[in-house]
Amino acid sequence: MKHRIMLTALAISISLHSCKPEQEEKTFNQDHLIYATIWYQNSPEMRALYYQGFNIAGERLRQLSKTKTPKPKAVIVDIDETMLNNVRFQAQEIIDNREFSGDFWNEWSQLGKAEALPGAVEFSRLCDSLGITLFYISNRKPNESVATLRNLDSLGFAFAKPEFLLLRDNESSKKARRERVMEKYEVVLLVGDNLNDFSEVFENRTGNWGLPAVEAYKSEFGKRFVLLPNPMYGDWEKNIYPHRGMTSAQQDSARRSLLKGFK
Repeated sequence: MKHRIMLTALAISISLHSCKPEQEEKTFNQDHLIYATIWYQNSPEMRALYYQGFNIAGERLRQLSKTKTPKPKAVIVDIDETMLNNVRFQAQEIIDNREFSGDFWNEWSQLGKAEALPGAVEFSRLCDSLGITLFYISNRKPNESVATLRNLDSLGFAFAKPEFLLLRDNESSKKARRERVMEKYEVVLLVGDNLNDFSEVFENRTGNWGLPAVEAYKSEFGKRFVLLPNPMYGDWEKNIYPHRGMTSAQQDSARRSLLKGFK
């Protein structure tokens, strides 16, 4: 009887141990993305903000086109959540309860089915009509080049050609790629959904989330920098999680710790 009890206990222990990874996996979820993704995918406010951003960018461009510059004028834009809408990928992450991965993203980007964001195509064509060159600087990888250009071209974007597409090389910082453009062009306007799309001064967010840099450059927003909305992801997220490898519970706790209520 004693041996039978011991064997039964061992079997239960093994069974519980074997179930543990599955239970831990079930605790993972992407629920924190739901509201932002629904807002981005459905709200008229999202569309209005994009129209507003591109209206401002277009008006600035018309003004700037009348000024003389030592070099030909150029505009730099980001791609994802600036010109192309990837909310369906974000939604699929939630539906499948999957974390972001390069392979999963590549599966989406290679389809070339991202939609144009409100006002984006028209803005690219305005650049063309004013004789101002538009460069797409994105942290998509080189193996996504063909699919990205096909996606842009199918939607009617101007400048959807390899010479105007600068994808991620050895680093995520866009500083070197912006400088390559500035060697031959006068960059008069930058449009993006992430502060890092504008200048390397916004890359250091260790001190108070990088807010001091925004204050220092506040006069540039709406003038040289046009920022578009993206509540789903961005470099701001790095300030939420103090280190890599956090469990879902730890991540949830980290997010909640940043909330400031009135009590």
